[in-house]
Amino acid sequence: MVFTTPASRKLFHTSPWTLSANASEACPAAPTHSSSNPPMAFPCVDHLEERTQKFLQSFDGGPEPSYSNPVSGYSLYYHNEPFLLDHGGILPKFEIAYESWGELNAEKSNVILLHTGLSASSHAKSHSANPAPGWWEQFIGPGFAIDTNKFHVICTNVIGGCYGSTGPSSIDPKDDKPYATRFPIITIFDMVRAQFEMLNSMGIKKLYASVGASMGGMQSLAAAILFNDRVGRVVSISAAARSHPYSIALRFTQRQALMADPNWNKGFYYDKVPPHSGMKLAREIATISYRSGPEWEQRFGRRRSQPLTTPSLCADFLIETYLDHQGERFCLQYDPNSLLYVSKAMDMFDLSASFAKQTSLRRARNLARLQEGKGSSAPENAATPPEEQAASHTGTAPTGAGLVVNDSDDPKAQFDDLKQGASKLKDIPTLVLGIQSDILFPVWQQKEVADCLRQTGNKNVTYYELDSMYGHDAFLLEIVNVGSAVKGHLELKE
Repeated sequence: MVFTTPASRKLFHTSPWTLSANASEACPAAPTHSSSNPPMAFPCVDHLEERTQKFLQSFDGGPEPSYSNPVSGYSLYYHNEPFLLDHGGILPKFEIAYESWGELNAEKSNVILLHTGLSASSHAKSHSANPAPGWWEQFIGPGFAIDTNKFHVICTNVIGGCYGSTGPSSIDPKDDKPYATRFPIITIFDMVRAQFEMLNSMGIKKLYASVGASMGGMQSLAAAILFNDRVGRVVSISAAARSHPYSIALRFTQRQALMADPNWNKGFYYDKVPPHSGMKLAREIATISYRSGPEWEQRFGRRRSQPLTTPSLCADFLIETYLDHQGERFCLQYDPNSLLYVSKAMDMFDLSASFAKQTSLRRARNLARLQEGKGSSAPENAATPPEEQAASHTGTAPTGAGLVVNDSDDPKAQFDDLKQGASKLKDIPTLVLGIQSDILFPVWQQKEVADCLRQTGNKNVTYYELDSMYGHDAFLLEIVNVGSAVKGHLELKE
């Protein structure tokens, strides 16, 4: 397919069709010869084409839609030194958007670092600079689950994101153009290391607690692994100690849908039409994994939006109109490239000892390359160095200094590897909370975290399973049940 702009800029080629001034001519016209039935109408397709047409008419080399529109009033931490990433990429400098609530005490010992999910901003709670409700509005405040009469709460937008922190849509200082897909691959550990650079600049030596749900729960665990002497407590909700195939597959499908949009243009769309169709479909796929069947049975059932009309191949059932609305609302609020990078970081997350060893070797190798002036990144698709291969060599027996490999098919070997990796949390009180209806991060994955920590000798592990119909999103909606568990853990005397 060839989509052309008024300047005849070719974006993608697969067939001889072109997008003309009339959006309805974007696809071959329906046959005009006689037929047993009239052609079906596709208002959903027409809507997407009309939206694309509006972009084509409005784009004259101007800026892309502002992904920061949903949030405002945040502060910025500026890191003006090079930051080496786990997979060899480098950020010459970076910024982190953050917001805070509650008073910081004189000792700076009452800080809770709140980590976000994949697409959330730093705006977890309303405040004077931004009175709009935050994504955890009813969990933060005086007397709430995270009591701002006692704690100073800091929430950041992760690097790789698009709500103020440095990500693919940010400007590369080398050429003053958006990074796009020149942005380096990032990991959950990179996100956390960047956050702790910010904490260092604030003079915060130790967190009272590291708290997060979903990808935020991964960050919370990662913070305690990387900086175990600087984290007092951990709260991990609806997360996992490592990503498993089902959630990886779901995120891969979302990325494939997004990247199949011709307007994605291998990530270089910032002065062009954004891949809104692919982004919308990616969000619809994601939404299916965020909620549960029982909720949708109760909420939508098999009801149609217009039951007296002829069925349509567009959104027809109420569940379809719901997904359509969710995709439509999201597709221009979040940078598509950020979705690609941040979701990939989730896929790679693993607390296993062998994974940590492999990462440590890679960091050392890339730091040496940087210091030698050879650049930080190995060539694309370069073979894995022998020492990294050894760190993840297949087998079930311990290797090196007690290291148990993690790519064995033996579940016990995998669990032992994970247990060794999580041993740094053995002295940190930890709350692990799962949702029984969660299909994205099923409760057995939270149970794996709790069991692993207990077997390392941690005697302060609290594990809850919440019976809620809201699936993965229950951490946003179950204010009383999730909130009381969090509050109890944070305020429990050791």
